[in-house]
Amino acid sequence: MQYWLVKSEPFKYSWEKFNQDGRTFWDGVRNYQARNNLREMKEGDLVLFYHSNEGKAVVGIAKVVKEAYQDPTTDDKNWVVVDLSPVESLKVPVTLDTIKADEQLANVGLVRQGRLSVMGMKQEEFDRIVELGSGE
Repeated sequence: MQYWLVKSEPFKYSWEKFNQDGRTFWDGVRNYQARNNLREMKEGDLVLFYHSNEGKAVVGIAKVVKEAYQDPTTDDKNWVVVDLSPVESLKVPVTLDTIKADEQLANVGLVRQGRLSVMGMKQEEFDRIVELGSGE
C-alpha cells in the first residue's frame, strides 16, 4: 500500500462535488513529476484530498480504483489519469498552517514542494494527518 496527496482548487473540483460524483478520473496534471506519481499509483492506494488556494486544507480520504491510463482530455500520450473514489470526509479539515506547525510533518511534501499537485507520502505522515482530522 502506498499513500498519496492530490490537490484541487475547490472552485474547479471540490471535495463536495467529488462525493456527489462518487468517482472521477484525476486529469489536468501537466507536471512531469506529478505525472510520474500518477503512474506509480496502484489500485487500493489511499489518497488525501487537499483543497488548494482556497481553504488550504486536507478535507478527505480517497482511494485509487483504477490505475494510470491515457488522459482522455488530451491526445498527448505523455499524460495519464487515475480513477479515484471518495472514502470518507475528515471531521476537521487539516489546514496547511496546522501541518506546518506539526513537528511530525516537518518534511511532508506539501511543505517541501508546495506547488506539486500529486505527491507521495509516508504512511506515518498520512496517518498523522488523518489523526489531526479526526477532531480528537
